[in-house]
Amino acid sequence: MTRHVRALFLSDIHLGTRACQADHLLAFLKEYECDHLFLVGDIIDFWAMSRAVYWPASHNTIVQKVLKKARHNTKVFLIPGNHDELLREHVDSNFGDVHLVREHVHTAADGKKYLLLHGDEYDQITALHRWVSILGDISYTFLIHLNRGLSWLRRKLGVSGHWSLADYAKRNVLQAVSFISDFETAVARTAAQRGLDGVICGHIHTAAMRNIENITYINCGDWVDSCTAVVEHQDGRMELLRWEPPVAAANDEQGKVVRLHTPDAA
Repeated sequence: MTRHVRALFLSDIHLGTRACQADHLLAFLKEYECDHLFLVGDIIDFWAMSRAVYWPASHNTIVQKVLKKARHNTKVFLIPGNHDELLREHVDSNFGDVHLVREHVHTAADGKKYLLLHGDEYDQITALHRWVSILGDISYTFLIHLNRGLSWLRRKLGVSGHWSLADYAKRNVLQAVSFISDFETAVARTAAQRGLDGVICGHIHTAAMRNIENITYINCGDWVDSCTAVVEHQDGRMELLRWEPPVAAANDEQGKVVRLHTPDAA
């Protein structure tokens, strides 16, 4: 049954790459209708497409679904990230009723105000050393493809639940842990300096919802590995969700939504 939420937040879809989990995103979008759709950066991966063009039918279907939502009374905002930074040349423009903005302040139903941005400007590697960032992107893509094989084996063995090699590396390598912590704190402090209640971002592919220095920090995650999204319910409550694909040994062929975090659990 389709669920209607006030707002849906997606980031780091990376259309145009083989790593994009387009089929899982399409299944997730069938589950949710929304009044506001926020695309929080790296929706199309122009970096990857400059190396090799990859655009299957499922990627085109996602674009068409977004445009259809925009035509049917869903307010759609696109905030370009570093991988689709070419779109930043066209901020404050509308494309097929999709509003292209550099950042946005969203007022939730409960009156709380959230700063929406991609977050790459808080990543010094991306901002100052693009070649290092590109090398890291290639390495990350390799881990994602390796993880696909491990995920296939887990499903064949009937093992349920999400496990990611890339996420494991990020959470257990000291430098990565430090980077994520510094990034989250810097983004949260920007929201605090602007007198806002929270921030919703992407970029680092690490889904999270937590309180940082009295600011609600929310990261949408991605659709190349974790398959996560954020929804705002009609009462303003934010929730972090993951789309869990079906286990091969199970009868459930539709997959399911797994609730990861709500502010009440922060």
